[in-house]
Amino acid sequence: MIRLQRIGKKGQAYFRLVVTEHTTRPKGKYLELLGSYDPHKNVMEAKADRVKHWMSKGAKLSPTANNLLVGRKLIEGEKVQAWKAKKKEGGEPEAAPKPQAPAPAPKVEAQPEPAPVPEPTPEEKPVE
Repeated sequence: MIRLQRIGKKGQAYFRLVVTEHTTRPKGKYLELLGSYDPHKNVMEAKADRVKHWMSKGAKLSPTANNLLVGRKLIEGEKVQAWKAKKKEGGEPEAAPKPQAPAPAPKVEAQPEPAPVPEPTPEEKPVE
């Protein structure tokens, strides 16, 4: 597998482009150093002929390495999705929330007015 191997200090990431077995640790031994990538300066140096050589032998590219090499036109192909947004408990992705439509106003049903109470006649009025 051709992938990036992180080196550098905390906060100062720097990557090697290496060929390694897909089962080895990301920071473990590698078969060949193919280049380097500095994300702070956005500079990538790679041996395009060696990358193509390893790909002809059956080496697969990691999604990030593929996108970097395709973006810099060192190899031909299409970019692939390198990461997926984490899902929340409700099943919606965290990083790409759907725009919500405004909630419809609750319907207020017209309640019938109570019947008017007739006023008592003078005969029905209590005597004090």
